[in-house]
Amino acid sequence: MDHAAVLALYDRDMREGARPDGPGARIERAGAVVRQTGDTHGWSAVLWSGLDEATADRVIGEQIAHFTGLGLDFEWKLYGHDRPADLGARLTAAGFRAEPEETLLVGEAGRLALDPGTPDGIRVVQATDAAGVELVVKVHESAFGTDGTRLRHQLLARLAADPGTVVAVVALAGDEPVCSARMELVPGARFAGLWGGGTVEAGRGRGVYRALVAHRARVAAARGYRYLQVDASPMSRPILERLGFHALSTTTPYLYGS
Repeated sequence: MDHAAVLALYDRDMREGARPDGPGARIERAGAVVRQTGDTHGWSAVLWSGLDEATADRVIGEQIAHFTGLGLDFEWKLYGHDRPADLGARLTAAGFRAEPEETLLVGEAGRLALDPGTPDGIRVVQATDAAGVELVVKVHESAFGTDGTRLRHQLLARLAADPGTVVAVVALAGDEPVCSARMELVPGARFAGLWGGGTVEAGRGRGVYRALVAHRARVAAARGYRYLQVDASPMSRPILERLGFHALSTTTPYLYGS
């Protein structure tokens, strides 16, 4: 893989060329930034920026004014290759707080070393209705210890308005959900995004997470997506690299608001 070329393609397709992640969101290009403004339960963020030392502080202030004027908390999704080099420090000085850094991993869907099947006693089902979404949210809340209200809203809205743009899956041990994940599919893009892969403590160490990666990779390849993209935590990065993903950059959420 030509890392620099694929990273540039990712920036063009998924950041500068971003599309709304749900029916209640809108994408805007405001000068040197591309941002998403979500509804009350949605996600608002700066997705891409083209800044330098002379413009960064002014543009940061403009984005704070935009989102706070709407009464919205928001995220500045900062990548390790963004400029200026001290953009993170400038965001912190402006009142943002940094979340843990993750690694931007990209793999070619047709070239990954995928497991041939699911572990014994596990079956993978796709969430297509409210009951399935509740299983996804249940795992998410247990695995990550976070509230799943926004995820529930996002999945229900997308499944109702445009089901072809999201694939949500759950791994069941009997009737008990032990792992869940989703994949976001942007029409016309070359990247499918893998998100939210989490396993409850009792289900870890059995290859269930890998099975859900493989399931989504096969779906993405069948639908014509060349690349898979993941914002990987330190826990998932080694698993994904063994499957054939490449580290292209880092990404850090900088949060503003409550």
